[in-house]
Amino acid sequence: MTQNKRFFGTLCGILAAVCYGTNPLGALKLYGEGMSTPCVLFYRFSLAWLIIVAVLCFRRESIQVSRRELRTLLGLGSLFAISSLTLYLSFHLMAAGVASTILFIYPVLTAIIMAIFFKERAGITTWLSILLSMVGVALLYWTGGEGHLSPLGVALVIASALSYALYIIVVDRSELNMSPFKINFYVLACCALVMLGYALVTGSNMSLPHSATAWFFVGWLAVVPAIMALVLMVYAAKYIGSTATAILGALEPLTAVLIGIFCFGEAFSLQLALGIILILAAVVFIAARKNKQ
Repeated sequence: MTQNKRFFGTLCGILAAVCYGTNPLGALKLYGEGMSTPCVLFYRFSLAWLIIVAVLCFRRESIQVSRRELRTLLGLGSLFAISSLTLYLSFHLMAAGVASTILFIYPVLTAIIMAIFFKERAGITTWLSILLSMVGVALLYWTGGEGHLSPLGVALVIASALSYALYIIVVDRSELNMSPFKINFYVLACCALVMLGYALVTGSNMSLPHSATAWFFVGWLAVVPAIMALVLMVYAAKYIGSTATAILGALEPLTAVLIGIFCFGEAFSLQLALGIILILAAVVFIAARKNKQ
């Protein structure tokens, strides 16, 4: 049974990474429709929250939580809101694929935080997986041919990576004995409120999506990189731990590259192929280690 849970957790981690890696697809399409960053995220989180409400009603699941649990849930919501906002803002300052690859420093941040503050032992396989995945991501980045990066854009992506690493750790270490749907009922509500507050402070345009295409991609962002990624990530963190979940996130930049190739006609090269192979090797190593334990 334990081995089955670890296999299920590994599968959830892989699927969560792929789902989260589709963020640029929906975001860039909506930017092209004239929607602002807080507007995109507000409607994304709001629609995702409504879907979660429907699921909870269908499951007849109570949303009652203790004060301690509520504080933790609001903290999770704030971390995820910051991670999403900073990442989406960076898309205005650099190529989305480049931002997605730089975002992948979060497994390293996760491993460092867990080692320093929680005394988690990171074995040779874990560090080898991190090294392989980072080299693979570097190859994906340099394939893009970007000569100069915006310092502000890089800072925003680093802030996104740090807040996402903390999110994974809190999910792993918190004592939230509730379903992922109940967790995300509060997380998504907090995210939507944060986006609304940011929009009011900055005076951003918050008009409704004005085309069927815009509504489709709002729905995409709500379901795939929000609900599916969050729910799957909760299962992964609980069953295989935060460090392994973060390393499996190597598939996020890989997904972004594949979206660029198949959706935006970007070139495929030998260097790109090598980067993909190294990332997949890192995923296989960490998955094999967890299933062997």
